[in-house]
Amino acid sequence: MTSSALMKPQMRGLLAKCLRFHIVGAFAVSLRVAAFYKFAVAEPRKKAYADFYRNYDSMKGFEEMKKAVIFQSAK
Repeated sequence: MTSSALMKPQMRGLLAKCLRFHIVGAFAVSLRVAAFYKFAVAEPRKKAYADFYRNYDSMKGFEEMKKAVIFQSAK
């Protein structure tokens, strides 16, 4: 085996090349995860809260809690 037959390892710019690849990949993965969270978790949660408060009667809820003796100050 001669030294001319072996390829030299790439040393110059190796870290920058690997970092560029991994930063772009991490950015793409984070965008996908953020989009998944928005459409799979945040939007249904927002819709559930809107549906709940659309016909929520706060005085009825207060009276039920008062009847269950949750509030000590309200007789």
